[in-house]
Amino acid sequence: MQFIDLKAQQERIRPEIDAAIKRVLDHGTYIMGPEVYELEKQLAEFCGVKHAISCANGTDALGLGLMAKNIKPGDAIFVPSFTFAATAEVVAWMGATPIFIDSLEDTYNLDLKSLRQGIQTGKKLGLNPVGIIPVDLFGQPADYDALQEIADEHNLWVMADGAQSFGASYKDRKIGNIGDLATTSFFPAKPLGCYGDGGAIFTNDDELASIIKSLRVHGQGSDKYDNVRIGMNGRLDTIQAAILIEKLKIFPDELSARQKTADAYSEALKDIVQVPFVMKDVTSAWAQYTIRLPQHIDRNKLITALKEAGVPTMVYYVKPLHLQTAYKHYPTATQSVLPVCEELANEVLSLPMSGYVKNAEINQIVSAVKNGLKR
Repeated sequence: MQFIDLKAQQERIRPEIDAAIKRVLDHGTYIMGPEVYELEKQLAEFCGVKHAISCANGTDALGLGLMAKNIKPGDAIFVPSFTFAATAEVVAWMGATPIFIDSLEDTYNLDLKSLRQGIQTGKKLGLNPVGIIPVDLFGQPADYDALQEIADEHNLWVMADGAQSFGASYKDRKIGNIGDLATTSFFPAKPLGCYGDGGAIFTNDDELASIIKSLRVHGQGSDKYDNVRIGMNGRLDTIQAAILIEKLKIFPDELSARQKTADAYSEALKDIVQVPFVMKDVTSAWAQYTIRLPQHIDRNKLITALKEAGVPTMVYYVKPLHLQTAYKHYPTATQSVLPVCEELANEVLSLPMSGYVKNAEINQIVSAVKNGLKR
């Protein structure tokens, strides 16, 4: 059993993938070829957003967004602590200060009360609060309407980190069409993934889009040898764009299959563990299906029991960012502990999830979890 079954997906579309790669090999434009622009057009249409700008990976997508916003030392940006390092990493790249925010008990996304505390902490430290990077953890969008109210109140921009939520929606808006900017990752394990690294930035702001397009090619102006700003090499390879075009065709069907798998898990496990909570008028892309174990359960023993039963698992994330060596000198919302995300780190466990989990596998996984919890 695969934790994320990319083999089954590849078998489904292998002829189309082979043909797409062959077309790139035949025309030979490996960098910024026609498939890159076609993919960007299709991504924008999928999200209902004006601009989709592809780039080399999800981390660069975040970095390009901050560069376009001219982030600098002295600026404070509010990020969740319970997430992958990339979200805070890009803030540090710019010499700015990430301020770590606690998580909600139910969705595990950014806690708005903690965010308000973090904004006050930033001001007390003499920093200049400029933006919020909420992360749509495990595939579910953050509560963007409530976030936007706080952002407007304090004159902050919002850059939605949709690395795990691409394909999800929030109150009839697709991820990509929320916030001043939105980003995603096409890492192979993501809901929409390529066969290498890839990412994208989305915006309805024409000026921001123009700046980002320049920044991803070394800050080019009229041509690549006319550098009008300090940029980076953040381009998406043409072959990866070609692969993503084929994967995007089956993506809606895969999202539906992921939802069915999540529903089956939740129905079978709701009485013995905390299953994922999805807000009203919101859909999840189910990048991960993550349960929260009772406090008396030894997670390591359960992981071992599941492995013995042929069920792979993962823990996202074993340590919040504010406790990690590279980030522990940065401030937290309360200048002390972030209690919820510290508890989550000890109690969450992710089960196999993709658009290709068979019913028999779901039964095997559920049975293994139930038996493991009895040990």
